[in-house]
Amino acid sequence: MRFNVRHSLPGRMRVGYDKSRLTPRQAALAANLLSLQDGFVSVSVNYLSGSFLIFYQTERQTEDSVLSFLQVLDQKYLEDPKLLESVEEPEKQTGLPEALFFMTVLHYSRRLLPPFMRRMIRIRSIAPRIFKGAASVFRGHISCTEVLDASALLAAVVSGQGTTADNISFLLNVGETIEDFTRRKSYANLTETLLSEEIPVRLCSGDEEKQIPFRMLSPGDTIVVRTGDMIPADGDILRGEALINQAALTGEPLADEKRKGQSVYAGTIIQEGELHIRVRAVGSNTRIRGILNQLESSQQLKISSQIRSEQLADRLVRYNFLLAFLIWAVTRNTAKAVSALMVDYSCAMKLAAPIAVLTAMKEAAGKGISVKGGKFLEEAAKADAVVFDKTGTLTNAAPVLSRVIAFDGRSKSEILRTAACLEEHFVHPVARAVVDAAVREGLVHPENHAKVEYIVAHGIASRLNGKRILIGSAHFVFEDEKIQKPSEWTEIYNSAVGNGESLLYLAEEASLIGIFAVRDTVRPEAAPTLSVLRRQGVRYLGMITGDDEGAARTVAVEAGLDSWISRALPEDKTAEIRRLRDKGYKVMMVGDGINDAPALSAADIGVAMGNAAAVAGDTADIVLSEKGNLTDLPKIIETGRLLLKRIDENNRGIIVVNSALILAGLFGALGASAAAVLHNSATVFFCARAAKPFTGREK
Repeated sequence: MRFNVRHSLPGRMRVGYDKSRLTPRQAALAANLLSLQDGFVSVSVNYLSGSFLIFYQTERQTEDSVLSFLQVLDQKYLEDPKLLESVEEPEKQTGLPEALFFMTVLHYSRRLLPPFMRRMIRIRSIAPRIFKGAASVFRGHISCTEVLDASALLAAVVSGQGTTADNISFLLNVGETIEDFTRRKSYANLTETLLSEEIPVRLCSGDEEKQIPFRMLSPGDTIVVRTGDMIPADGDILRGEALINQAALTGEPLADEKRKGQSVYAGTIIQEGELHIRVRAVGSNTRIRGILNQLESSQQLKISSQIRSEQLADRLVRYNFLLAFLIWAVTRNTAKAVSALMVDYSCAMKLAAPIAVLTAMKEAAGKGISVKGGKFLEEAAKADAVVFDKTGTLTNAAPVLSRVIAFDGRSKSEILRTAACLEEHFVHPVARAVVDAAVREGLVHPENHAKVEYIVAHGIASRLNGKRILIGSAHFVFEDEKIQKPSEWTEIYNSAVGNGESLLYLAEEASLIGIFAVRDTVRPEAAPTLSVLRRQGVRYLGMITGDDEGAARTVAVEAGLDSWISRALPEDKTAEIRRLRDKGYKVMMVGDGINDAPALSAADIGVAMGNAAAVAGDTADIVLSEKGNLTDLPKIIETGRLLLKRIDENNRGIIVVNSALILAGLFGALGASAAAVLHNSATVFFCARAAKPFTGREK
């Protein structure tokens, strides 16, 4: 098969193919097969233009080698039944100009046919609309667009205005085609934005590794995941050891050890190590499928202003009927009466509002913010109380070393160097805090200790210069290892509690030689963000945390909160949210952990941080971007307010324009066909206005 290069840049090329010789399904298969080859970054297909858009690594592939890969994709591969079953049949794509062109040609070519054939085509064209309108009447839904359209067509046919009926049917079809295209385009743009990032996966085939797109992963595949990688699917460890950060799954910040025979889950991250994993679950359990399911259900969550506008549009339909009857009663002119039936308010109102919602959701998704429905943007716009969790929400997920206390005549630098020498082998947050502090101090810690033994959930043991070294929690050092507490321990402990610090203990042989105080740091954007929220009209800013009073007070004062609650259980958080709602607040809850899920559900609007536990993310109505921070909150509120403003402005414009068209028909200035053209044009205009970007356009 022949391929031609239509456009080429280093690392990117568009290659055309003969659509008569390659079906859409075969083209999809070709794209998948190409993406499996070494050096190909991504391959996509445009079925309308008959072309592949190929991104490749210039150090591994050239334009000629890309074409050579395409040339070998002959019938042996593209007609293989098993390979074809591995790809879904692509949805048929039809461009709007193409569709309108064929509709117009078919409509006007009817005039060349004999009269009896024109009547048959007319009946076939308008019958479905009349039956649809009749069905609505039988269901008691008289005030709806379907009944209005059916009445206009029936009136034209009964009065012998066959050409008028044909024109009305044609214009209705044109309007519906444009509306459907606009709606599908809005959904497609949102879906494309949500799924724009492909997750790279390293597939093991014998002793070789191949990088494939996430969508090609299947149960039973063996993949390798290394330090810093996210595990892309649920599976079982075949070999290797690793420390895995399961915060996305459990909300716990400390890494968990995993080895052969244990299970791992999608969304967790390898902090250190390497694992070979046999994939157990993909498909409906993957993150991408969850996003699609969310998108599918989101339009069921209509905002109240959208519902009100639809109800108003339906109520106005009865006045169309009344006006048409009055026109006919006074003028006995069926054409004028039909023109009153051709203009309604519901088409534009019922289409423009969802498109505005989709546009707002698409803009949020483009910033990495997942909004599960327009209703939640409206709730965010009305929020006047925001309640935060502390750890991982108002504070950074990674703690820092705040102070070092030395004993037994040791210097602070000496014990920090010793602790970093041991902790550098582990990547949990507390260990990183110690190591990072040593790096900042410029302390060199050579590898002169024995093998490090990690005692899960307790601490570390090793030998340094012939002496046994321990570092870990109070339980490990004082209770398990029986190290004696210094006389000033109580004072140090109480001071740490008051400052919101956690303590790490270092012992040599039977003596305590150092204490490290570690604390959460308030996000640098926290205080400025809270100031912006106040300017937006938020009346109450609070915090509920399970941490002790000292840690809670420190963070609350630094961030600038109105109040805080410490040592709170999940049920306490929920009770506080309900108390605020009972006082009349519209409450937004922001959290990231499993213990925040009940409160996120109880709030008017639940917002999860981008690195939230899976349960919190599923429960929340809005999930912030993984790379984002608290500054996303004012953006969400502003987007929600701009959305409500646009829907209200569109509704007012729709009423004004369509009322003017009805009056023009009343005084004989518009016929039925002209009224239909102008009505559909106005609908398209308001839909286009609804689809305009929000950012930077409205203030």
